[in-house]
Order: sequence, then structure tokens, then C-alpha cells
Amino acid sequence: MRQYARRFAGPLLVFAVGAGLVAAPSAAFAAGATVTVDVRSTLKVRSAPSLAAKVVGSLRDNQRVTAVCAITGQNVRGSVRTTAQWDKLSTGGYITHAYVSVNSGDLPRCVTASPQAAAVKAKPGTKPATSKFRTGTVKSADGKVNIRTGPSTAAPVKRVVTTGAKVNGVCYVQGTKVVGTVRSTTQWNRLSDGTYISHAYVVTPALSVCPGAPATTPSTPGVALTPEQFIKAAVPGAQQGWREYGVPASVTIAQAILESGWGRSGLSTVDRNYFGIKCQSGRFGTLASGCHDYRTQECTKAGECFSTVASFRTYASMGHSFRDHGNFLRVNPRYAGAFNYTTQANSFIWKVWKAGYATDPNYYTKVTTLMASQNLYQYDIWK
Repeated sequence: MRQYARRFAGPLLVFAVGAGLVAAPSAAFAAGATVTVDVRSTLKVRSAPSLAAKVVGSLRDNQRVTAVCAITGQNVRGSVRTTAQWDKLSTGGYITHAYVSVNSGDLPRCVTASPQAAAVKAKPGTKPATSKFRTGTVKSADGKVNIRTGPSTAAPVKRVVTTGAKVNGVCYVQGTKVVGTVRSTTQWNRLSDGTYISHAYVVTPALSVCPGAPATTPSTPGVALTPEQFIKAAVPGAQQGWREYGVPASVTIAQAILESGWGRSGLSTVDRNYFGIKCQSGRFGTLASGCHDYRTQECTKAGECFSTVASFRTYASMGHSFRDHGNFLRVNPRYAGAFNYTTQANSFIWKVWKAGYATDPNYYTKVTTLMASQNLYQYDIWK
């Protein structure tokens, strides 16, 4: 997947398309942390975690300010680090973490001010998520317990707690199975600051499923399914993507095979994201269910690569991921020319590739070879 990541980025900036939530700090962390600016001239304070956001102030080199929480936004390469983290200041503005150092205190993740987008096919009458939390107690005979940025043992560790610690659970999602002191489970509890702890180490009152997340462990086609089974599972979402957005089903399925390795990538097995579509400033649109931070590699046009943290969309099902792929192409102006060929699959993917979707010089050949060898054209329903 990494070799295609640059289709969402410029030389040093990472973007994705979508609308979503506005982040706000938790009252529990209002004190925040002191950070020092490290910049040659001045550092602009912006109204949102993006270089395109309105400038609302500026800071000088070595100036100390109070940051209350951190949020994932536009990737920036600065004097201290390259990162997608932005720090929300006590004044309400945002500065990129690429130009600051933390002097004291922890900087927690900003929590969302509104519930996550519900799954598209949510049943009518579903009650909105509540912001109230339930306090649980960590119980571990295995030493310290990691609290992570996502519901997976592969997600970055945000902090650690010991047995007896109190944690505030808001809701739960399904993720990596963990064998713990209390139980063996795939449940992960989302805490009030947006982080996750495995339910295998927590004694807590019952939590409800997080909005947009499945209540039971989803199937992982990349692990259990043969190529034939993977294609069969992919067809409904790919065909719905054509009906809604005009992307040929054969193209969608072939791209999913190539970019997820038949669904075996970590991003697809954990988050059901088969195309590497990213969040933007914590926003993930109406078809995704949330965001998950991963450490990844980004490369400039000059071929210079560097490690950074990127935020990818998570989905409740394969179908939602496939439909969001169609939406992503449709709303992105650079791919507008491809939609003159919605009933000509090869021409469609040619236009998408030429518009800069992937940097691999053999990408078009790889996709069309899969379309032919797997007889994916049969799923193009305009026929």
C-alpha cells in the first residue's frame, strides 16, 4: 500500500477528501502542557489543523505557550520533526507540532465534540451516542497495560497504566484479540480522550457499541478467504459504487486486490480500508466510521522518503469502503476526466492513473491485468 500513498499527498503534505467532525479538548486536560516554539521566523497560529486554514495569530521563536490537546491534521515537515500532529492552544488556535517541543506535562488527544458519523445503513430510530462515560478499573497480572491510539496491538502506544488505575470508557469497538487477566476478547474500549484500551484488562460497567462500529467481530476476508471468495465478497459494494458514483465495478475490485493484497494488509484486516483513503483533520465523511493513526512512509517527488504518522479512515464493512472509493474519485476534481468513460473500464482506470492516482509506472498494467485474468469485467453491470 505504501507505494501508492503519495496519490493523496503533495511533496510534503498529506490530504484526503471528506467532511467530518471538529475536535475539542476534554475538560479533564484543560491545564494542557507547555510547549516551546522552534522556528526561524514566526509560527502562524491557525483556525484549524491545516496550512490552508485562516491565520489567527503568530508566535515567535522560543516563545512558550500552553497546548491543551493534539489532533491529526495536515502533514508538515518542520525544524523539529515531520508530523501530522497539530497542537490545540489554550486560546483555541492550532499550531503544527513540527515546530515545537513539549516542556512539561502530557499532551492528550483532542476528543470529538460530536459523535462519529453513523453507518450509512444504520437502522432508523437508532439513539445518538452519548458523551457520558463509565469508569472502569484496570486489572493486570501482566504488568503495565498499554493505552493505544487505535483498537489494535499494532497501534501506537499513547500511554501506559498499571493495575488499579481508573479509566473512563465511552463505548466499544472490535479490534485485535487480546488474552488478558480479566478475559480473552476482541473488544476495545474507547476512552473519553479518544484512546483505546483492550477490554481484556478492564473491569467496567457495560458499554454500548461506538456509533458506526459493528457490535460483533467483522469477517477478515484477507485472512480467511480465497481469491474467488474475496471477489464474491467484493462484488456487491463495487457494483453499488458504480450505481452511486459511476466507477466501473471491475476497476474497483482490481484496485482493491492490488492495494490491499487480496485483503491481507493490516489496514484492510483491522479497519476494512482497502484503498488507503485518509482522514483530513479528523474528518472522514459519511461512509467511514472513524480514523486510525498509523506510522507510515511518505515520499517527495524528488524521491526523498521519511517516516510520519498518517490517519486513515476506518469502515464498518467492506461495502462501505468500496463505496467510499467511488465517492473519493467522484468528488476529487483531478479525476473528473475519467467519468467520461464510466462504461469503458480500461479507459476509466487509464484516466485515473494519468491524473496522478499512483506513482507506480506499471500501475495501469497491473490493474488491467487483474481485470482480465480474474474476469472482473463480468461484474460491470451496465452490460
